[in-house]
Amino acid sequence: MLKVSKAIVKSRYVILALAVLLLIPSAIGFLNTKINYDILYYLPKDIETMKGQDVLLEDFGKGAYGIFVCEGMRSADQIKLVEKIEQIDHVAEVICYNDITDGEVPVEMLPDNIRNLFYSKDGSGCLMFIFFDSTSSSEETMGAIKELRKTAGRQCLLSSMAAVVTDTKDLVQEQTPIYTLIAVALSLIVLMLTTDSFLVPILFLADIGMTIIYNLGSNFVSGEISFITMALVAILQLGVTMDYSIFLYHSYSEQKQKCDDKKEAMANAISATIVSVAGSSLTTIAGFLAMCFMTFTLGLDMGIVMAKGVVFGVIGCVTILPALILVFDKAVEKTKHKAITLPGKGLAGFIGKAYIPVTLLLILLWIPAIYGYKNINVYYKLDSSLPDSLQSVQANKELEKGYEISSVSMILVDDSLKPKEIKNMLEEIEAVDGVNFAIGSDSLVSPMIPSSMVPTGMLTSLESGGHKLLLVSSAYQVATDEIGEQCGQISRIIKRYDPDSMFIGEAPATKDLIEITDKDFKVVSAVSIGAIFLLILFVLKSVSLPVILVTVVELAIYMNMSLAYYTGATLPFIASICVGTIQLGATIDYAILLTTRYKTERIAGKNRKDAVHIAVETSVNSVFSSALGFFAATIGCAVYSNIDLIGSICLLLARGALLSMFIVITLLPSLLLIADPLIIRTTLGMKDCVKRAKEDKKENSSGMKLQRGMGTV
Repeated sequence: MLKVSKAIVKSRYVILALAVLLLIPSAIGFLNTKINYDILYYLPKDIETMKGQDVLLEDFGKGAYGIFVCEGMRSADQIKLVEKIEQIDHVAEVICYNDITDGEVPVEMLPDNIRNLFYSKDGSGCLMFIFFDSTSSSEETMGAIKELRKTAGRQCLLSSMAAVVTDTKDLVQEQTPIYTLIAVALSLIVLMLTTDSFLVPILFLADIGMTIIYNLGSNFVSGEISFITMALVAILQLGVTMDYSIFLYHSYSEQKQKCDDKKEAMANAISATIVSVAGSSLTTIAGFLAMCFMTFTLGLDMGIVMAKGVVFGVIGCVTILPALILVFDKAVEKTKHKAITLPGKGLAGFIGKAYIPVTLLLILLWIPAIYGYKNINVYYKLDSSLPDSLQSVQANKELEKGYEISSVSMILVDDSLKPKEIKNMLEEIEAVDGVNFAIGSDSLVSPMIPSSMVPTGMLTSLESGGHKLLLVSSAYQVATDEIGEQCGQISRIIKRYDPDSMFIGEAPATKDLIEITDKDFKVVSAVSIGAIFLLILFVLKSVSLPVILVTVVELAIYMNMSLAYYTGATLPFIASICVGTIQLGATIDYAILLTTRYKTERIAGKNRKDAVHIAVETSVNSVFSSALGFFAATIGCAVYSNIDLIGSICLLLARGALLSMFIVITLLPSLLLIADPLIIRTTLGMKDCVKRAKEDKKENSSGMKLQRGMGTV
């Protein structure tokens, strides 16, 4: 390993030149990586709602769809507007009252279900159904929505998943650069306070910044990443890999005291860092990769990108950063100052005296932590994470207020079904609680509207590829228990008439999302805990220590999540899935660092109190710097971003870093003191070493007594 380290030091200028050149292809790769803003896209492709979307696109040429709400617009103006909308690229079809009757049937003559479909209760507004020829997350659909809004003006609002996706994209692109800069600024301040040089933090961030760009550029291989991954990757990679830079610099500073040559000192520091950081990073990588076990493939997307970022961070830490520090070594020396530290000796002394009441107090915290954790309020309605000022959110509220429509879903049935069967099926659906209307092509024909008056194009647009398309409107909000039950009833009804029928749209897709992610949460938690347990078992060669360490950090996680319940916060579903895994993977290193030093001192012959005292005293400031850095990297986004899906995750991670720090430097030392006999018996190599140390101590004590006796004689 030392040979590799010396080669890195020798090639420092080449490494820096190569690091800068690699930014070019990385930037190109990043700019050509698609960002997916539709969360429902990540549902499994083999479920009914996703298969139905494919059928809708392939057979009907319809992908995304939305409801256009027009207020105070005359019929003649509506016709002109529809003509303009139909000319917009990627608008597949517009369905409105005039399309159905060519304007020949007065509104008063329409059946109630048709009139309620297109007109508000007070008659001041009307609805249009707009279909696009591509998916909700496609650039084509989002471009069409922007053009549509420009054409229609403020008098009209578009309510749809595609509109939510479009607004999300604009907001993310606007806010991500700002809160990333905030994260960099806060991290810089923290590093300048906790390290002994004003320049070194700038070198840290230069190294981490380059590795973030490499990570973003490498996503080009997969073709696309989710907007959540894109929004979080920079600040998470900054937060979790900052430790590696701090470790290298501290190691280099120590080696400079021992070596006359700074190159030799850096080679020794790199050699020590490669071993330590590689082991430390494994737990973080394991935490991220655990998310890949989610059926909801957003976890796979986030897990791979974040784990990849840690790998890039480790490589940069032992190549780019050493080169930067050596090149700017003189400037680093000139900017030295006294770092802010915690009183490790005093804290260690306090724990040594009060470890029993500290343990009892913190163990008691499990009760409210578990209760709060089990009762967290979670939401799945995607527009709930967005500001009320957005057009898509306003449109959804207007649709619910003026038309009592919270969602519109679609049913695909075989066109061989007889009109009478379809009529009976629709009547059953309309009888379900919360259903406003259920209509299809056969619903357009009535005694008031004979088939001869319905445009042929209108009928054929709802029948294609061996399927008939039916529309169902619900008064219940998406992601509620009421609409979940309603979706279940509708699915059972349509399956009786056509076993191959499909119920699709935002409401049924969100119902699938709730059921799938509920299972995913349990799987991801089990996988992350199991993987990290095995890694600690391998690193510390102990059966008891992994149980103690994981339990300690899990308490911090439970406390973190339960605070959402006690503060009355409602969390986005993805936060409850990924935060615990990330917090465990990223902060278990605090516990490993302290425990490793305890184990080393215990094996060296120190008694349990001295071993724990030294471990706390020497580790507390490293844990403090690491936690504060993670907090600084995430808190800016939590405060600034008004996309709750992003802000909530960052707030939980920022708070989690501080809670993990607090628990690790208080509860963990206390447990090590209490469980010391068990740890010695269940840890490879400790029992014999401690036994030998005791024997050596007895021999030394006997020798000293003999010397004193001989001296007396």
